[in-house]
Amino acid sequence: MAVRVQEEDFDLGVEAAALRGSGDAGALVTFSGIVRGGEGDVAAMMLEHYPGMTEAALEEIEAEACARWDLSASLIIHRVGRLMPGENIMMVAAASRHRKAAFEAAEFLMDYLKTRAPFWKKEETPEGARWVDAREADDDAAARWAK
Repeated sequence: MAVRVQEEDFDLGVEAAALRGSGDAGALVTFSGIVRGGEGDVAAMMLEHYPGMTEAALEEIEAEACARWDLSASLIIHRVGRLMPGENIMMVAAASRHRKAAFEAAEFLMDYLKTRAPFWKKEETPEGARWVDAREADDDAAARWAK
């Protein structure tokens, strides 16, 4: 079980391989977020956080996933700082004996990461910089996990 907040990029394959070899996993589900680009609307993205507070919130999210599903390993990586289109933003991963638990846990991690993790995102566009607000769709996705 691991949580990392970092400026440095990460290698999805290396991270997945490290989890793959842990415990008695029969399934490993990963999800990664990438800075959108392509149509020229986002030139760069700035991600800010409060050190200490952010890691603690991510650790709580991961602990809740581990309490809900029988995971042999889990991982949350989130980058901060200035990121360019095509760069990795984040990764969640869940390893379990069975695929259903791994899929559900990874989805839960992503949904809660989007709604409960204290990150602030600003997009740089040709029209100028704009803070990105939370989306109602993300709140709706996280609400399905309420006990």
